[in-house]
Amino acid sequence: MKWRMIGPHRGGRTVGACGIPSQPNVFYIGVNNGGVWKTNDYGRTWNPIFDDQPTGSIGDVAVSPSNPNVVYAGSGEGIQRPDLSVGDGVYKSSDAGKTWINTGLSDALQIGGLAIDPKNENQVFVAALGHPYGPNKERGVYRTQDGGKTWVQVLYIDENTGAVQVAIDPNNSNIVYADMWGARQAPWENGSWEGAGCGLYKSTDGGANWKKLEKGLPGVKEGLGRIGFCIANSDSKRLYAVVNTKSSGGIYRSNDAGESWIKMSDDSRLWDRGDDFAEIKTDPKNADIVYDAAVVVWKTTDGGKTWKDFKGAPGGDDSHRLWINPLNPEIIMLAGDQGAVVSVNGGATWGSWYNQPTAQFYHVSADNAFPYNVYSGQQESGSVGIASRGNDGQITFHDWHPVGAEEYGYVVADPLDPNLVFGGKLSRYDKRTGQATDISPDPSQTLGYRFLRTAPIIFSPTDNKTLFYAGNVVFKSTDKGNSWKVISPDLTRPGYDLPGCVGVYATDSMKTMKRRGVVYTLALSPLDSNTIWAGTDDGLIQVTRDGGKNWTDVTPPGVTSWSKVSLMDAGHTDVNTAYAAVNCIRKDDLHPHIYRTRDGGKTWTEIVKGLPNDPINVVKEDPIRKGLLFAGSEKCVFVSFNEGEHWQSLRLNMPATSIRDLVIKDNDLVVATHGRSFWILDDITPLRQLGNEFKTEDARLYQPAPSYRVRWNMNTDTPLPPEEPAGQNPPDGAIIDYYFKTKMKGEVRLEISDSTGKLIRHYSSLDKPYAIPNVNIPLYWIRTQQILSSDSGSHRFMWDMRYAPVAEPPVYPIAAVYKQTAPDPTAPWVMPGTYTVKLKAEGKEITQKLRILKDPRVSASRSALQLQHDLSYALYQDEQRLAPVMKDMDTLLVQLEALKPKAGEDLKKGLEIFRLRLAKLEGSPERHRSKSIYSTHETLISIFNKLQASDEMPTLQTSDAVKAIHTETDAVIKEWEQVRNEVKEVNAKLKAAGLPLLHG
Repeated sequence: MKWRMIGPHRGGRTVGACGIPSQPNVFYIGVNNGGVWKTNDYGRTWNPIFDDQPTGSIGDVAVSPSNPNVVYAGSGEGIQRPDLSVGDGVYKSSDAGKTWINTGLSDALQIGGLAIDPKNENQVFVAALGHPYGPNKERGVYRTQDGGKTWVQVLYIDENTGAVQVAIDPNNSNIVYADMWGARQAPWENGSWEGAGCGLYKSTDGGANWKKLEKGLPGVKEGLGRIGFCIANSDSKRLYAVVNTKSSGGIYRSNDAGESWIKMSDDSRLWDRGDDFAEIKTDPKNADIVYDAAVVVWKTTDGGKTWKDFKGAPGGDDSHRLWINPLNPEIIMLAGDQGAVVSVNGGATWGSWYNQPTAQFYHVSADNAFPYNVYSGQQESGSVGIASRGNDGQITFHDWHPVGAEEYGYVVADPLDPNLVFGGKLSRYDKRTGQATDISPDPSQTLGYRFLRTAPIIFSPTDNKTLFYAGNVVFKSTDKGNSWKVISPDLTRPGYDLPGCVGVYATDSMKTMKRRGVVYTLALSPLDSNTIWAGTDDGLIQVTRDGGKNWTDVTPPGVTSWSKVSLMDAGHTDVNTAYAAVNCIRKDDLHPHIYRTRDGGKTWTEIVKGLPNDPINVVKEDPIRKGLLFAGSEKCVFVSFNEGEHWQSLRLNMPATSIRDLVIKDNDLVVATHGRSFWILDDITPLRQLGNEFKTEDARLYQPAPSYRVRWNMNTDTPLPPEEPAGQNPPDGAIIDYYFKTKMKGEVRLEISDSTGKLIRHYSSLDKPYAIPNVNIPLYWIRTQQILSSDSGSHRFMWDMRYAPVAEPPVYPIAAVYKQTAPDPTAPWVMPGTYTVKLKAEGKEITQKLRILKDPRVSASRSALQLQHDLSYALYQDEQRLAPVMKDMDTLLVQLEALKPKAGEDLKKGLEIFRLRLAKLEGSPERHRSKSIYSTHETLISIFNKLQASDEMPTLQTSDAVKAIHTETDAVIKEWEQVRNEVKEVNAKLKAAGLPLLHG
């Protein structure tokens, strides 16, 4: 079983970015929850190079100027946001990103910045921001002088103040600057604090001693927060700083290496939102040219006096990191909320962020279309509706589109009409018109309802018509959002106990602050329309049994103030069962918390055995198998087969990333990540069939899930270039899963029979693979051959729903590979129906039934499909007659050519006459002679391809053509029989001359 990434390829928040001056085509980016990526073609294509590591949260990435093979990545987002994730230390690669090691500082959680000594790859400074929701000592500035083997804390203020940026003077490695930032997020959303330790510091002895730079800069009285700064390469005494304060923020400049500062601009557009943006850089060759990256990127050419917009739409690209090549300032990279882009002409034009599958999602849903579509709001980028399968062999930009919802939270399609999509806070989008209508219960907000980042939107699973929505209360609509009814009181806490993590930032007013919470999750029982569970982000779980008339607080004792009930799921086989994923990172608690009730909320059990220390965002029960649970953490997906009594990893091939939500759609598991777009685990039916007997079985053939017969045509249009990013389609065929306890001795066979018991396809562990041309084309263009495995363990095999190929596919030349795929195209699709799968190993046989379904989009009747099948099968049988003839014909021609030099003149003439006779019958690609083997074969294939191109009633001319080619096949086969008689006569002459005989 493997996860497949479907996209979209639209970049997400990226705060780490750097290039290599001596390799101007090479860049690295650190994605907030998407790992480290690398490009060697100026950003045309990006490749993940960190996917085997235990975290995907990256705050910064840096390359050694003296040795470009040395790369450091600081894990944990280096910003403060309500949706942040944390890391586990500093990683190092000594081979340009091929392999990585963790060098320590795991409890820093967030690395804001890295600085590598330009002349010494082993000396590195780290700006450790620390715990985002609580105090800790592993924060401040750290230094290593042995390449990460040991770290020393060289600048520390207190347990509440971290470092967010550090930089080394490019002309003097003893001079180091660092910004200390006492920033913390509150346990409630949209709450944050900045402490008294904020400020800019400087060391002139390589980090041994530091002093605070204060002259001309705002201080504690002005509410100083984050400072972003830069050192001019061309003049180390020139520094610039973007300073965020409550009263006197702005762009500041120093002409004396930071000893004194003057304000150059107080335009709030340049420095506001310092929690997000504090990036300023000079042109490497001109200290008066400066770039300020914020909502928009600004540029000055007069040392900061005047500024002009440089890049960014009015809504903003939200740029976080800017890197300029010191050898060529025309080469610039920007990284922000839409990913990373590169310019090679000083910003005149830019590359694309539509080539990075690093989208950040909060939730996920799937509609009832075929193929089904996957939906969510994408952080900072609007919304996404993307197909789970593309019609052209892969999932490209043709297969996804925004659906009119805002960037945060839920997006769901109408279960009865996939053309209507509901999302955000709150819109109804019609795919047919492309128009979105505001259907929010209270557009003017005059009633004082509270809504935060994500607001639950869910259709009733019992009637598929009633729509529910939540803020601090629950709303209900029975007319697709045209009117709403409030069915609950305020379900949040009326008062709060402050968590201990607030620490020094606690005030008396916080204890009496007004309600701030919202209903963060709704779970509707699929068994009882009146049972609804609600979980809040301030730590309450409530349930109604009468459709909202009355609500009961059933909060588990362990769920206290500001424990975020992230997602709940109602039991699918028991109305009194429910599950709750509770994320407590906002209380500085990184432990997993999942609760289960079996008595309607009277009692709860925490079910986390087997889970690592990592917050859990989602838990869902499989709708088919009772007790099969899936959970998503900040790193990966987990599975439990016994109602949560024990969990195990289901990460498989997926990179570590934040799993924010998941949904079971039919037989697939679909997840929304907060940094790596959407992923699908196709066909989870084996997980539904695992039981205790599995431990004692020597072999198992799982009951296959029904499979759809889906065609796709790749020969109509010019294909997309292989560099064009695309998501993966599901397997083209029926998935067959089996298991061996130990390696099987001898041959393993898989046989597929039709409803009459006729064997139509078989595979063997002794099969030999055929060659595939090694050309640079998209993988989906070539059908690769599988070899049945006899090894121990679990195996997944795919039957392509075709009959056995007529012959082993040839090795196609590069010119032909775009028009021909393996296996042989003369193997027709089988009819929709029920087939028998039989697994044979070591004298034992296991049998299962397999249903093949037609594509639900196909309107052709069964009789039309049967006629199409029968005509195709007739051609298939004719090709089976032609194939050995063509092979023998080729063999004879080769032998005749080899005999020429050995034969006498009389015999040579006779052989040549016979050769010409064969050549005429065979025909050639260049000359389509009538009634030749070659022309008959080519015509047959052409008709066959027309029949197999679509699921339609065959045309009359095609039906007539099948009859005509059958007659022609009979004629050429009959002529071949005459040739075989002539071979006997030629062999008699060869024997008399003492020459080798013809065979074939």
